[in-house]
Amino acid sequence: MSLNLIIIVLTVLVSIYAQNNTNLYVQLMMNPHEVMKRRQYWRLITSGFVHDGYSHLGFNMFTLYFFGGAVEQYFGYILGSNATVVFVFFYLSALVVSDLPGFFKNKNRPGYNTLGASGAVSAMVFASIIYAPLNKICLFAVLCFPGFILGVIFLIYSFTQGKNLSQNINHEAHLYGALYGIAFSIWVYPESAAIFLEKILSYSPF
Repeated sequence: MSLNLIIIVLTVLVSIYAQNNTNLYVQLMMNPHEVMKRRQYWRLITSGFVHDGYSHLGFNMFTLYFFGGAVEQYFGYILGSNATVVFVFFYLSALVVSDLPGFFKNKNRPGYNTLGASGAVSAMVFASIIYAPLNKICLFAVLCFPGFILGVIFLIYSFTQGKNLSQNINHEAHLYGALYGIAFSIWVYPESAAIFLEKILSYSPF
């Protein structure tokens, strides 16, 4: 069984169990105030294993299944036997890094909570885009674009929506997860930056 699939299964089991256990659900979600006041640092990681309902869980795990699986394969080609440790570190560190901007911004707000694996999933999506920028990504199985084009649209959307405090969606986690995915994938395979640029500069839609 792949590491990506193990992460998906674990996330599904924890999410479903926590949704039926209110106390555990509250203890696992990311609350910056509790992290600072009570030093509950585990929340930076455990918040990625609980979700706000089955649609939230299903969308994240569906996306992770395809893109996380692709990144796991890329790491295998690039790193060989070291791929296992690097892949797990990438996923867990992406959970933390994507939550840090929201953490510092809301550390004095006791009522602020966030949860979900969206930041780490975004990191996986953008890592796969760096390694294969021309692979098509389809929205609703109808609108299909090369990955790098959809990636640019996603970054712009997340940046602008992150300023909209009336929404409960943590767009900042999406944005910083995506940026972390780009940086980490290039760190793993530095040549990928030049290959990425070469591919998109030679791209023609016709």
